[in-house]
Order: sequence, then C-alpha cells, then structure tokens
Amino acid sequence: MTASRRLILAVFLTFALGAGSAGTPSPPAEDQDFAAGWRAYSAADYGHARSLYRKAAERGHTLAQFNLSVMLIEGQGGAVDSKEGLEWLRKAADGGLARAQYSLGVFYDRGEIVPKSTTEATAWYAKAAAQGWRDAQVSLATQYYLGRGAPKDFKEAAKWYERAAQQGDEGASYIIASMYEHGDGVMQDLQVAVYWYTQAAAYGDPTAEIKAREVLKKLHPE
Repeated sequence: MTASRRLILAVFLTFALGAGSAGTPSPPAEDQDFAAGWRAYSAADYGHARSLYRKAAERGHTLAQFNLSVMLIEGQGGAVDSKEGLEWLRKAADGGLARAQYSLGVFYDRGEIVPKSTTEATAWYAKAAAQGWRDAQVSLATQYYLGRGAPKDFKEAAKWYERAAQQGDEGASYIIASMYEHGDGVMQDLQVAVYWYTQAAAYGDPTAEIKAREVLKKLHPE
C-alpha cells in the first residue's frame, strides 16, 4: 500500500464511526443494522460490523454505504476489495453524503483506486463544500487558487477559504488573511486581514501573530 493510499485511508477511518468534520463522534442514524454495526465496530468486531453495515447499505443507508466502503478498501473484517469499496463509496456520494463526496474527490486528486483527474476531484469537492464540509471547502479553494482542475480564480478561492476559516480551519484563516492583506480575490482590507491572522494565531499558527502585528503597523504607523 502506498503512503498516499495510507493517508487517504487514515482520513476515511476518522469518519468510520460517524465522526464529523472536526472528528467528534455523532450518534448513529436511526437504522437498527447501522446502529448495531457502529457498536460492533466500536468493540473491534470488524467482521460483524462489516456484515451489518452491508445490510443497511443495501437498503440505501448512505453512511452505512460509506463505512462499508472504508472497511472494504482497508480490508477490515475481511479481504480487501477496492473495486466493491469504490462502488459503495460512489453510491454514498451520489446519495448526497458530503464526507463520501469529499473522500471520492481525494481519490481522484491523488489517483488512488481511480484514474487521476483533478477535474473530477474539483467537481466532488464542490459538492461536499456546498454542504459545508470544511475540508472540502479548503480543497476546493486550493483548486481555484492554483488553477488545478478548475480555472485559476482568486475570487472563488477567497470565498471558499473564508468559509472554511469561519469553521475554524487554521490554514484557511491564514490564507484568507493574506488575501485580504494583498487584495487577492477580495477588496484589500487590512482590518479584516488582522482579524483573520489573529484567528489563525488562536488556532495555533506560530507565524500568524507576527503577521497580525505587521499589518497593524501598516494600519497605525508610528
């Protein structure tokens, strides 16, 4: 298994028990097989969890479809089956599950399991970002910022970085601060730049506090 494949699976497994974008477990949805699968997975009874998730997945339960896809791709509770795992991942993504849409975008971006396509990656990131999935918002912003899988568009990049920053993303906070500082994709606004640098510093960025002080000096020169 490649290093990038392991990274993707690590991202997947963050959500295997129904965790949200910030990694906080959420209660199982109202489906008996899914709920039982969640309990089995929590108890490391992976074979039982896989079979229970499959039952719920076959009834169209999107989170069960996603969790089953993770287990198939990872080989938890049985043999690795990336082909079937991808099929269930697509079903969950087509069913509107934001975390599945984002994860499918990651696979296309990295060329793992599917042929590499930055255009497809951008399309899936956009679907998840529109639903408020923070990591997808960051990824979509980066696609526009770099012109990767989409035309270079600083305005669109700024929009999505700011939305991710509003959800507490450290890196997005720093980048949108820089964009406001220099007027890239947004009207230059040093006060807003200071705000976002300060937020990035609060989230743990070691250089953001220095940048905030630098911009404050521009606002209030001695």
